[in-house]
Amino acid sequence: MQSSRIAELLDPFLGPPDARRLTPDALENISTYIDLLQRWNARVNLTAIRNEEEIVTRHFGESLFAARHLFPENKNDPGVPHFSPPLREVGTSTVADLGSGAGFPGLPIKLWAPEISLTLIESNHKKATFLREVARALTLTDVNIQTTRAESFADIKFDVVTLRAVERFDSILPIAASLVAPGGQLALLIGQTQLSQAHSSLPTLNWSRPIPIPHSESRLLAIATNPQRGESSK
Repeated sequence: MQSSRIAELLDPFLGPPDARRLTPDALENISTYIDLLQRWNARVNLTAIRNEEEIVTRHFGESLFAARHLFPENKNDPGVPHFSPPLREVGTSTVADLGSGAGFPGLPIKLWAPEISLTLIESNHKKATFLREVARALTLTDVNIQTTRAESFADIKFDVVTLRAVERFDSILPIAASLVAPGGQLALLIGQTQLSQAHSSLPTLNWSRPIPIPHSESRLLAIATNPQRGESSK
């Protein structure tokens, strides 16, 4: 797909016209990513979406929408809610993407914020091999792909943990929350019906108002902050 068309499709997810947009190199990387995804999808079930434009909006658009809110270029951007405590600077952030699958939202977040240290946790070996191929093809650095279950990371904490709606959502939520460092963020890309479940399962986190995802009637970005030691949830 042409980079110009990708940019056009992603435009609604990246804020007002004067907000930051992806670089030409990042757009070219997305084009390469889509080509790889389509080729691999013929033999490994990475996504049920086959239409390239839908792949851009459903996968890349949603992921970059999360990236924009987690790592805003301008923290005074009126289109990005203010989180408390303030999010860490990009250069100091460690990010874990649980059940990464085809790499969403983790790899698009890395394209948006190249300086982050990204860990992709994917227990399926074929999917993990695909993730390594994408990281290699896009020459991404500081990307750690772990072919294991999230439970094995019990002693490791991350500044940001991301999770899309996955199988065993109810059981993976506490595991995801346990990986968030004090003062860090848990970011969920979920359906409206899963929001109450997330709130009730993780009552000790401080939940921000959910943010509707453009061009979706039910999808949300829900961000919760893990209180600093000595703080209580609100």
